Amino acid sequence: MNNSIYNKLINKEETLAVVGLGYVGLPIALAFAKKIKVIGFDINAERVEMMRNNIDPSKELESNAFDNCDITFTNSIEDLKAATFFVVAVPTPIDEHNLPNLSPLLSASKTVAKALKKGDYVVFESTVYPGCTEEDCIPLLEEKSGLKWHEDFKVGYSPERINPGDQVHTLQNVVKVVSGCSEESLENIAKTYELVVDAGVHRAASIKVAEAAKIIENTQRDVNIALINELSLIFNRMGINTYDVLEAAGTKWNFLKFFPGLVGGHCIGVDPYYLTHKAQQAGYHSKVITSGRYVNDSMGFYIGKQTAKKIISQGKHIQDAKVLVMGATFKEDVSDIRNSKVIDVVKELKSFQVHVDLIDPHASSEEMLHEYGVGLIDKPTNDYDAIIVAVNHREYQSLKESDFKALLKDGKGIFVDIKGIFRGKINDLEYWSL
Repeated sequence: MNNSIYNKLINKEETLAVVGLGYVGLPIALAFAKKIKVIGFDINAERVEMMRNNIDPSKELESNAFDNCDITFTNSIEDLKAATFFVVAVPTPIDEHNLPNLSPLLSASKTVAKALKKGDYVVFESTVYPGCTEEDCIPLLEEKSGLKWHEDFKVGYSPERINPGDQVHTLQNVVKVVSGCSEESLENIAKTYELVVDAGVHRAASIKVAEAAKIIENTQRDVNIALINELSLIFNRMGINTYDVLEAAGTKWNFLKFFPGLVGGHCIGVDPYYLTHKAQQAGYHSKVITSGRYVNDSMGFYIGKQTAKKIISQGKHIQDAKVLVMGATFKEDVSDIRNSKVIDVVKELKSFQVHVDLIDPHASSEEMLHEYGVGLIDKPTNDYDAIIVAVNHREYQSLKESDFKALLKDGKGIFVDIKGIFRGKINDLEYWSL
């Protein structure tokens, strides 16, 4: 393998490019740039400029993450042509009908095709359904470059496993699944990723197997959380606290530790739809996965409705009620608001004519307005009828019951604790959690 692409990369004779520098692409680009020459490509000129100034637009990485990196940030296709190994890490969202939206991926494939030369490698990291790389992306690469797959260029798939806001399970210490289109390409791709993944790589049997492995990781979590969410709906009708039940059941060695909650974001709340879409094309209508999605997608509305019912049961006029929702991002301690299900809680409350104030120390009010038409307020008032702690941000975990009472009208009201983090700590307020 002396003359392999891997050897040329480690000798800095060739350059690796990462296309798409979001919360997945940037950490990968910087990790590689500590070992080999890298081009970081993003279509957003404003983001590129921020990264040139050692700022992560996703607010995940500190500025010192850019230290000692051999990297050039660009939004120019001309610059991209200097690379021979392309890593594509763009988002794969769903549309308003919960169908895969492949536009960013197909657009990135066209961009790479314009820079593709004989002997080059392309590795996709975006989460897709099994078959997408070979059926959707490779034909575009061939068509736009005029080159032939296998003969002229090699393709692989290595799904990302980066968890936003997680400082423990990082790129370096989580095993990376890799795949290639031949023995030789698999070896080159595996060795290249071994440069940055200390935990090592798993060589998957094929590109389709690697695609399927990634999509079932998140689907499995989704279905498990859906079961617990459904149990929460049942236990609520029985007047039992779900967290107490889970604590008791969790004393058995093989009980799986899942908790109820809002399932948003751009992984667990999205990926199962890619699988059910492909299953449908293959002539199978998924039942378990679809049911799980239905349960999880309806939790925000359920929480909003339960809160409204509790306000009414206190003898208040619902149209005059005021509710504070704490947390707007899709998970704790991140700034990412994409596919946040907190907005479903807000929408449901607003359908009752309730006045809703939304706060979040990590989210941008401008982004919230643009994405959902609902902005954030700077400072809560002290006349709320109910408080919903929707996201488990570290800033909220240290708060005491007295802090919440100070925000409620006459120090009384309803306290909704979606994640159950204040269980056993709220004594005077009417407490409810999933």
